Amino acid sequence: MRPRHEHWSLPENTTFKCFLRREESFDFGWHYHAEYELVLITEGSGTRYVGTTVEPYQPGDLMLLGPDLPHTFSSVPYFMGMAEASVVQFRHDFLGADFFDLPQFRPVQALLDRSARGLLFPDAPESARHLLTGLPRLVDSAAGTVAVLDVLNQLARNTDSKSLTGPGYAPTPDTEARRRIDDICRHLQQVHTRPVELGEIAAIAHMAPTSFSRFFHRTMGRTLTDYVNQLRVETACSLLTTTDLPVTEVAARSGFQNLSNFNRRFLRLKHMRPRDYRAAHDRGLLLPTTP
Repeated sequence: MRPRHEHWSLPENTTFKCFLRREESFDFGWHYHAEYELVLITEGSGTRYVGTTVEPYQPGDLMLLGPDLPHTFSSVPYFMGMAEASVVQFRHDFLGADFFDLPQFRPVQALLDRSARGLLFPDAPESARHLLTGLPRLVDSAAGTVAVLDVLNQLARNTDSKSLTGPGYAPTPDTEARRRIDDICRHLQQVHTRPVELGEIAAIAHMAPTSFSRFFHRTMGRTLTDYVNQLRVETACSLLTTTDLPVTEVAARSGFQNLSNFNRRFLRLKHMRPRDYRAAHDRGLLLPTTP
């Protein structure tokens, strides 16, 4: 139930990896690794899980994920199309142990420091997106290295970035605490559309319910109820935009047993009612929202 730790291997002629991930759909695969990861979504949409936060993703999203930050992408159900992302993975010393200590690269070092919580770049320069799109096709590893550094330099000077994890999130060095949270998040992703009891989730963490509630809030920066409702609302968003199901059925399939509670929770997180959300999507008017 815990996230998969990915072990790294490098091509012989370079110190970083870049590849095009193209699949019929991205399935939930909760994992983490010691490398930084640049991700540019080029096709498909769905739900992004980073640390403690659950949000939608769409084509054009460009992200930088720091080392050991659990994450995964899950495609929208029923979407008829491909899922595709351009991915670059690198370690802090991929250009040399002290490279980013050089004064001219201090902004890049600051960018890497901030990526511990994950970063989204809504208005990243088109030139950076173009470089990332072309990287997997480059055969010249030296040119690829220069391109990665160029992207990082451009993003370091892009002041419009957003942390991907919630305001209460901070990576914890406590291995046992992280294992518990990882187990809980993966379990909740699988069961959130049915009734979820506090005792059931506390048992996964091997804690008493009261102690677990304090632990979850302290670690995640939100209550268990708030997190489960966030999962349910994102599921509802997928159903609203990919099916013609009535709103009452969308609420039930997302895990809400009460329609008024569904409407209230949806409005709080998406700043509009479910019917308006569907209509805005149909007119291409949806803007990213922050939970």
